[in-house]
Amino acid sequence: MLFLATLVNYMDRQVLSLTWKDFIAVDFHWNDNDYGNITAIFSIFYAIISLFAGRVIDWLGTKKGYVLAIFVWSLGACMHAACGIATLKLTGIPNMDALRAVQAGSQTALMVSTISVWLFLGCRIVLACGEAGNFPSAVKVTAEYFPKKDRAYATSIFNSGASIGALVAPLIIPVLANVLGWEAAFLIIGGIGFLWAGAWMFLYDAPKKSRFVNKEELAYIESDKDEESADAKADAEDENGIKLSFLDCFKYRQTWAFIVGKLLTDGVWWFYLFWAPAYFSELGHPATTFMGQMLIFVLYLIVTVISIYGGYLPRLFVDKRGMDPYAGRMRAMLIFAFLPLFAMFAQPLAGYSVWWPCVLIGLAGAGHQAWSANLYSTIGDMFPKSAIATITGIGTMFGGLCSFAINKCSGMLFTFAEQQGDAFTFFGSHGKPAGYMIVFCYCAIAYLLAWVIMKALVPRYKKIG
Repeated sequence: MLFLATLVNYMDRQVLSLTWKDFIAVDFHWNDNDYGNITAIFSIFYAIISLFAGRVIDWLGTKKGYVLAIFVWSLGACMHAACGIATLKLTGIPNMDALRAVQAGSQTALMVSTISVWLFLGCRIVLACGEAGNFPSAVKVTAEYFPKKDRAYATSIFNSGASIGALVAPLIIPVLANVLGWEAAFLIIGGIGFLWAGAWMFLYDAPKKSRFVNKEELAYIESDKDEESADAKADAEDENGIKLSFLDCFKYRQTWAFIVGKLLTDGVWWFYLFWAPAYFSELGHPATTFMGQMLIFVLYLIVTVISIYGGYLPRLFVDKRGMDPYAGRMRAMLIFAFLPLFAMFAQPLAGYSVWWPCVLIGLAGAGHQAWSANLYSTIGDMFPKSAIATITGIGTMFGGLCSFAINKCSGMLFTFAEQQGDAFTFFGSHGKPAGYMIVFCYCAIAYLLAWVIMKALVPRYKKIG
């Protein structure tokens, strides 16, 4: 159930990126700047709501809290389908054919694009508010249903829904949009969440209340209950269990090291997520074509396969080299920071074959996922348990700011570069390809820059407390 929820969560997020360029932009006269604004606002709201989602889930409990989260994001996903009708009503244009026939660059086209962008923004904000509750809910459920020794494995199973969602989305969503219309893609994918919510309410209860859990299973689930109680007591009494207020956290270099790691790199992943389909469309392979679908599929297949091993490298350094966990993790992160450099060659090699940017962006994306997994682990290395959630929330917020900035700036840059044409150049590329080249260069160096700053802030392992 957690795997399916995470898969649906990811697919609902992907519908827009896989349909805007070839369908929605045609209907509503969008340019790259319009799309950049929408993805930027989604990113910042997702980050802000993530700070509070965990508290809401704790308050409501996993059964009601998870249903509320998926209901809200499924509602937000389905609401996108009504944006066309709402735009017609607000502009007074009689039908979608007349909407598409509006002269590009006219005042009417500007009115249509402005109104439709605001409508989509409202839907994305609702989607962000709901989707922010997925991971806090899923993590809390695994804590309820699994003893400590099994939680990492359980988490890896449900978290794989994100990767599988990225693989499945380009194979399903463009086909739905092509056959039934982009509105149907939002309705069908969004509607799956309501089916899941119904099944969740019928099937799920806490272990002690669940009719599906027998006495032996309950005993296994609670096998480390005494140990957890002892750990909680020790956390409260031990100096490592010190309580840090929100403002106290900013006094430590370790906090700022984590902030830098998120601030400089999170937006890179969101750029690949939101702009890769549009980029392949610019190269002549829209997501509506079989080739376009295969390019996106292979890209995320590379990310999924390679990033799986991201957690093994630090263990190798710790077990074989005798390093402390922080040193081993930083060594691994340095290695992973070199993978994104491949992104710098995506645009120059695109002229030889479209598979070059597919593979190179895939390698860069895999580097990000491996980097990100280890970056999160540095919190546990250096902070007491009582502060981990707070530090994670702070980092998520700054990561959201990075995502907001890179998506907003990319949309503005691509629109400007397209308008300038051959007059806009960068590293041998002209026009919009030059704009992509600029962003790819940032994506390439962001991780090494972040690693150097993090290492300067925290040269060696030093635990708070």
